[in-house]
Amino acid sequence: MFLMILFYPLRDIVITTSSTPAITSDLTPNQSSPLSDWIYYMQQIHVSAIDMGLSRVIPVANHLGLIQSAKDDAYVFTVAGTNGKGSTTAVISEVCQQAGYKTALYQSPHLIDFNERVRINGCPVGDKVLIDAFYQVEQARLACDLTLSFFEMTTLAAMLIFAQADCDVWVLEVGLGGRLDVVNIIDPDLAVITNIGIDHVDWLGDTREKIGYEKAGILREGIPLIYGETDMPESVLAKIEELQCPYYQVGKDYDFAEQEKGWQFSSANITLQLPKPKLSLINSNNAVAALLASDLTITTEHIKSALAKVKLDGRFDARDIQERHWLFDVAHNERGMTFLLSQFLPLWQQHKAHYPKAELHVVFSMLADKDIDHVVQLLVDSKLPIKTWHVAEIDHPRAAPLKQLTEVLQQHNQQNIITYDNLGVIGDKVVGVTTEEDLILVCGSFHTIGEVLQPLV
Repeated sequence: MFLMILFYPLRDIVITTSSTPAITSDLTPNQSSPLSDWIYYMQQIHVSAIDMGLSRVIPVANHLGLIQSAKDDAYVFTVAGTNGKGSTTAVISEVCQQAGYKTALYQSPHLIDFNERVRINGCPVGDKVLIDAFYQVEQARLACDLTLSFFEMTTLAAMLIFAQADCDVWVLEVGLGGRLDVVNIIDPDLAVITNIGIDHVDWLGDTREKIGYEKAGILREGIPLIYGETDMPESVLAKIEELQCPYYQVGKDYDFAEQEKGWQFSSANITLQLPKPKLSLINSNNAVAALLASDLTITTEHIKSALAKVKLDGRFDARDIQERHWLFDVAHNERGMTFLLSQFLPLWQQHKAHYPKAELHVVFSMLADKDIDHVVQLLVDSKLPIKTWHVAEIDHPRAAPLKQLTEVLQQHNQQNIITYDNLGVIGDKVVGVTTEEDLILVCGSFHTIGEVLQPLV
């Protein structure tokens, strides 16, 4: 039985543009340059790493023919939200692949290799494909006499790769917010907002209403919206009503129930018995709702096959490395940490039952623009028996200084803290001070996971 809900036609979004002088360099890489040169170059050519707005991006995208290509050739899912975007996009992508669609997946950031951000049918694209796309975007940027940020350059390159590969389905994860994020240059056929929490307040606002307004910017007239939490800000509802979007909200139009050997998805029209994925059930539930509300031909078997297979590095990611038990999770804000702890506490109890002498070690670092105090408070309030905190500064311009991290921990009466020069050395050091029974939790940022994991794998 095919599971489908019809969607409504789209209309174009009109955005004004402005010009900024382009920055050029004699050191500009070419098509023979290594990927690392291109990554470094794109990080240098714009005045800021984050520059909200679409006025500079639209002309370059039009020069490349991207916007029309996506409209003509692909079914587009756009996923925004404070947390859960990675898991949600991963499930949507995997189901579409199981259904036989050539599927493009764009996510950010990456953990170890940049190529992780740009996937076709689940496989990261190769260096040469990325380099060719970066070269074309750079030529278009120069032709338009504009500067672009690293994220804008790389996102346009990903879209160009998807268009040139004639992908049937594009699954796009919004980087920041929605309304002014570069992903939003493409009109989606279906939008997902996973949830709305307080994060990135310097760019999105300091209330759920303000943040909801930004995230609802991915909507277009008449397209369906999947809204993945029970509390919807008025700003989101106002945009839904303005654009007359059919919307499906968890707890009202669809829901899920965990069962001993699986879980149940249910709506007014259908009930599905599904296998438990390695990812969050909340996010998997929203992904299934999005697929059923799409115009794609999706069967129950496609969903079951995908859920049994899908995984996502760094999301409740349990691994045995160097004869040690590790759990990697990118939780980096209050909502993310709350969700991590809801899963981790039962895991710790199971681990302790199996390894009675096990002790818990936490490898921790965060970016300075995150609410470090609240994240640490949640970890401390969980009453987890943390034996030792292993802390180093992230190698990133926005990193919280080591002094700040240790002071926050001490303010919460955490005393057993070991500091390191960098995150890259922590893995081997922690192995040296733990036993084969211990459990090591690594959390706080995508960057924390990537920098700790890379030397270990």
